[in-house]
Amino acid sequence: MSGVFLAAGGLTATAQEIAAAQELAVADSVSVQQTITVTGSRGKPRTVADSAVPIDVLDEATIKDVSFTDTNDVLKTLVPSYTIGREPISDGSTFVRPAALRGLSSDKTLVLVNSKRRHRAALVSIGGSGTQGPDVATIPASALKTVEILRDGAAAQYGSDAIAGVINFILKDSAEGAEITVQGGQYYEGDGEDLLIAGNIGLPLGENGFINISLEGTSAQPTSRGKQWDETTSFDVDAYVAANPDKAYLYGPGGDYDSSNVQIWGQPESEAFRSFVNMGYTLPGGQELYAFANYSNSSADGDFNYRFPGNSVNGPQIRLQDGSTYKFDSLFPAGFTPRFFGNVVDYSTTGGIRGEFTPDFTYDFSARYGKNQINYKLGNTVNPSLGDSSPTVFHPGDLISDEVAVAADFVYSYEMGSFASPVDFSFGAEWRDEGYEAVAGDEASYIAGPYAFADPWDFCEGAAPTAAGLGVIADGSSLDCADPSDPVYTLNGVGSNGFPGYSPDYSGSLNRDSYGIYAGAAADLTDALFVEVAGRFENYSDFGETTNGKIAARWSVTPNINIRGSVGTGFRAPTPGQLATTNVSTRFPAGEPVASGLFPASNPVSQFLGAEELKPEKSTNYSLGATGTFGPLSVTLDLYKIDISDQFYASRSITVTPEIRDQLIAAGVPGADTIGAVQFFQNAFDSSTEGVDLVMTYLADWGTAGSTAFTLSSNYNTFSVEKVNIDGLFLEEDVYDFENGTPNYRTTFTVSHTIGAYTFLGRANYFGEYNPSQCLAGAAADGYSCPGGLLTEDSGSEVLFDIEATYAYDDTTKFTVGARNVTNEYPYEPDYNNLRETGNGRIYRSDSIVDWQGGFVYLKATKSF
Repeated sequence: MSGVFLAAGGLTATAQEIAAAQELAVADSVSVQQTITVTGSRGKPRTVADSAVPIDVLDEATIKDVSFTDTNDVLKTLVPSYTIGREPISDGSTFVRPAALRGLSSDKTLVLVNSKRRHRAALVSIGGSGTQGPDVATIPASALKTVEILRDGAAAQYGSDAIAGVINFILKDSAEGAEITVQGGQYYEGDGEDLLIAGNIGLPLGENGFINISLEGTSAQPTSRGKQWDETTSFDVDAYVAANPDKAYLYGPGGDYDSSNVQIWGQPESEAFRSFVNMGYTLPGGQELYAFANYSNSSADGDFNYRFPGNSVNGPQIRLQDGSTYKFDSLFPAGFTPRFFGNVVDYSTTGGIRGEFTPDFTYDFSARYGKNQINYKLGNTVNPSLGDSSPTVFHPGDLISDEVAVAADFVYSYEMGSFASPVDFSFGAEWRDEGYEAVAGDEASYIAGPYAFADPWDFCEGAAPTAAGLGVIADGSSLDCADPSDPVYTLNGVGSNGFPGYSPDYSGSLNRDSYGIYAGAAADLTDALFVEVAGRFENYSDFGETTNGKIAARWSVTPNINIRGSVGTGFRAPTPGQLATTNVSTRFPAGEPVASGLFPASNPVSQFLGAEELKPEKSTNYSLGATGTFGPLSVTLDLYKIDISDQFYASRSITVTPEIRDQLIAAGVPGADTIGAVQFFQNAFDSSTEGVDLVMTYLADWGTAGSTAFTLSSNYNTFSVEKVNIDGLFLEEDVYDFENGTPNYRTTFTVSHTIGAYTFLGRANYFGEYNPSQCLAGAAADGYSCPGGLLTEDSGSEVLFDIEATYAYDDTTKFTVGARNVTNEYPYEPDYNNLRETGNGRIYRSDSIVDWQGGFVYLKATKSF
C-alpha cells in the first residue's frame, strides 16, 4: 500500500495542493505512481508518475517491514542499487560503514533530511577512493515517515555530491499518537543477539503546531564467522600447540565459527542511542516555523589481526636500563590480538521559516549546523618503543567533521497562456562553512620511546662497553657490544601497535567556505509534455568555481504511460577531510624520525613527487526511462549512464630513496629528511557506470481471501575504467576487480499478503555472480600486466530468503515473528590455494556485499497509543 506524502521539511505546498493530494490518496491509495514527492525538483511537489526523473518512495509501513536496526541495512534490503557490506578489521570503516549507490561510493550520493543537506561523517577511508560521506546509520528508522530516493544526478539543483543520486529522509510529523517497538533476535549460530527498543510520540505545539520525537536504543553482540589460524597463514595454532604442549592451556579449542579463535571475523559488538526531534508551527499570518535536530551516540569494537608468538612485536629482545633483556612474549605468551574501539557522536540542528510573499511566490529561509566525531580507543596492545613501561590501552586520537550553512530558496509561479500549467521558477542561494580536524592522541600512542633507538642507554661505544655498560655487566648482564645481534641494538616500532596515534606533528584542522546560487524552471508545456531545466554556480575558497546544468522531460504517451529522460552535468568537491587527512607510522632507522603513509596532496614532499592539488570530480549523467500504470500494475524502467572524470583515488606508495631524498634536500623541500614513503589522493582516473533499474508493483484483491502486494525491484550495473591519469596507478588486477569484483545484478522480490488480522511477508534477495582476481606472479616489466595472466574465480549467484508473519491483536497491538536468510545461506568460500585472498582465519571475503553472518530469527512487538 502506498499513500501521498508531503515533506515537513520540503518545499512549500499550498493548502489547496495538500487538499488535492489528500483527495488523490483517497481516490488511488494503492498506486505508487500517485505518491507525491518533493525530491528531484526545486519547484512544486509532483507525483512519482509526473516526475521527469526516477524516484523511489519507501513509506513508513515498508520501512517497518524490514527487521534490521541499522538504516543502512534497511536501504540495502529495499533498494537493489544501494549496497553496503560488513567490514571488520578496517580501522574506522568498522564503525562508519561505507555504502554505495549504483556502484559509486557514498560521497557521490547527496543525503538530505527533510530536504536539507546532511553533514558528513568524520571518517575518511584510508586508501582507495578516500570516501567521506554522511553516516546514514545515525538516522533512526523509527523517525522516518518516508524515504525518497532520486536515482539521477542532481548537482545542478542541489550542488556537490549528487552524482549517483539523492536520498531524502522525510521525518515523521504527526501531532498526536505514540508507538513503542521492542525487537529481539539472534543468528542461527546462537550468537549476535540483537535488541531494539524504539519509541515515537507526536504532540501538539499549541493549536497550530506539532513536535514529533523519536528515540531508539540498540544493542548487538558479536558474531564469529572465521576459523582458527592454520597452515594457510603465517602461523598455525594447532602446529604450535603440538610443538609446545606447555602452551596449550593458553588457547581455546578453536574451529569454524568458534569465538575462542585467536582472531574473530564477524559482526562487531555494538550499542547505540539515536534520536530525532521534528517540529513545526504555523504563525497567524500563515508562515511556518520549522526545526529538527538529532543526537546519536554509538560504540562498537572488534579485533585487529593476531600478533602470534615470535612475530615482529613479540619476538625481538630489547635490553632494559638495568642490562637485562625483555620480550613482549612475557606479557603476551600466546601472542595478542589488538582490540579496536570506536565511539561515534553525531548531532545536528536545522531551523527555518517558510511561507508566501503572494499565493504565487513562496520562500524558505533556513540555517543548519551538524557535527560528527569519532573517538578511538585501542586495547590489548603495546607501543613497542616504550618497552616494558608501555601501557596496553591507548587513545590514538579523534576525528571531527562539522558544517554550518544558511540558505534561501524561492519558487515563483508565473502563468503563461500558451503553456498547460504555470511555469515554476525556482532560485536560491546557499553559503556553507565546512571543517575537519584530526585531534592528537595520548602521548603514549604516538611517542617514540627509548627502544625506537639503538643502544638507548648508551651502554656501548663502537664494539666496546661504556662505563654504564661495564656497570650492568658487573651486575650480571649478558651485554656484548661487539655482537651486532645483541638486544641492545634492537629497533622497535613506534606508536600503539595496530593503529599508531595521531601525533601533534600530523594533527590539525582545515576549514573552507563556499557559496552557491541556482535557478531553474519547470512547466507542463502541453498536457502531455513536462520540461524542467536547472543550473547552479558554486565557488569554493580552496579550489575555485564550478557551473553545472540539467534538462529533464516527461512525455505522456497516454494517460497511463510516460516516457522520461534527462541529461545533466555534476561535480563532487574534494572534502576538507580528503584535503587534510594524514595517516602515518614513524620509525627511527638512524636515530631520526621517518614517517611513512598517506599525506595530503598539498604536502611539499607529495608535490615534489608529482602530486597535484585536488580538483572536483566531474560527471555527466544520462537517463532514459518509461513508467506505466495498468490497473493494479505499476512499472518503471530506467536506463542510465554516468561518466565521471578526475575520479579520486590514492596513489601507490612511493618510497623516498636516498637519491630522491638528496634531490628533495637540494630543492629545499620542507620535511625532506623526515618522510620515508608517501601516498596521496589524486584525480586519478575517468570511469563510466551504466545500468538499468526496473521496479514493478502489483496489488491483487482476493475478496474474502485478503489481498496480496507484489513488489519487484531490480538493478543491473556495470563499472569500467576508461582512462588512467597517473602512470603506474593501477595494475591489471586492480582494473579487473573494479569492473568484476562486485555483482552486476541485484534483485529484491517481496510478496506481502494480508487476510484479516494476519499479514505474511516473503522476500527473495538475489545477488548475481562476481569474479574476484589475483596476480600471484607480480607485475610484468610494463608495470601493469600480470605475467601468465590473472587468476580468477566465479563466485556464483546467491539468493537469500526472508519470511515474516504479523498478527494484529487489535488496532493498537501487533506481534511479529520472522527470519532473515531463513535457509541459512552463506556466500561462496574463496579457494585460498587459488587466489590467496582469505587466510588469517577468514572463511569468506570480509568485503562481500552478500551477507556472511547466516540466518537470523527475531520477535517483535509494537504498541500504538
